[in-house]
Amino acid sequence: MKAAQIVRPLDGRVVSTPEPEISANDVLIQVHAAGICGTDLHIFKGEYEAMYPLTPGHEFSGEVVAVGTNVTRFRVGDRVTADPNIPCNTCDYCQRNEPNQCRNLRAIGVTRNGAFAEYVAAPESVVFAIGDMSYSAAALIEPLACVVWGLKRVEVQPGDSALVLGAGPMGLLVAQSLKSAGAARVVVTDLIPWRLAMAEQLGAAATVVTDAGQDARLKSIAPDGFAIVVDATGIPAVLESTFRYVKPRGTIWVFGVTPVGTHVQFPAYEVFRRDLKIIGSFAVNRTFPQSIALIQSGTIQVEPLISHQLPLDDFVQGMVLAEKDPKRVKVHFCL
Repeated sequence: MKAAQIVRPLDGRVVSTPEPEISANDVLIQVHAAGICGTDLHIFKGEYEAMYPLTPGHEFSGEVVAVGTNVTRFRVGDRVTADPNIPCNTCDYCQRNEPNQCRNLRAIGVTRNGAFAEYVAAPESVVFAIGDMSYSAAALIEPLACVVWGLKRVEVQPGDSALVLGAGPMGLLVAQSLKSAGAARVVVTDLIPWRLAMAEQLGAAATVVTDAGQDARLKSIAPDGFAIVVDATGIPAVLESTFRYVKPRGTIWVFGVTPVGTHVQFPAYEVFRRDLKIIGSFAVNRTFPQSIALIQSGTIQVEPLISHQLPLDDFVQGMVLAEKDPKRVKVHFCL
């Protein structure tokens, strides 16, 4: 089969490789859509936990083409997606229903070959039916499931004000999800005006261009600060700025992925004096069903986020585009 492969950091190519072999408990999926995530970019640049050579890709959907002998929930022809995170289900974290912190966690597209390929294998336990949802929309179930897990951690209260720093694909999902969870006013910032226009189309109450006047404009919108401030950029300086915008007893949500080893400075006294909470959220935690329901109901709009659809042969071009093209939101490979 055809597959994209990162041989070493910054060295990617499309290769011919054998189709995945499946065990008795596995499902073989013919990939129809697979999205480039910020994590894929970190892996491509050697900034994330991964072993090379690797076929990345963990946001995907497709059609079942083979099932193992023990598989009972799926059959050939089913339209599916998969949670890329494969917990051991036996360690102490898994036993406490914290599988995203599993001591032996494996992940499709990170620790094992992923979906930037014609076929990908996944255990039946992490596969989900998508009904008649488009394959493109279904490839955004995983990113939304990450957002849903963060929402559970943050515990949005009815009427909360919220500020989302960054209107990339994840920031736009976060903004929609905060509103759906009960936030009364969601404000979004970004460097790119047309992304802010998209944020408004998707329900943001206000948007602010990131420039020298940002602080003053945010102060005029929320003089006392916001109940929830989200970094959806993964940029250390942006994460540090969240403390300027959060109100007393507010919550800072660390959602953007910074490179491994990154350190930021924060005002420790302010955390103490103003009763601040700093919440991190990693990956998903049994939140695929909620994500599927939010998309199927139309509560969260995902297809407007897809700005580019490329063939897998354009793998390297797609990775560069996803990082640097100012006109991109979400880049998908379509097979």
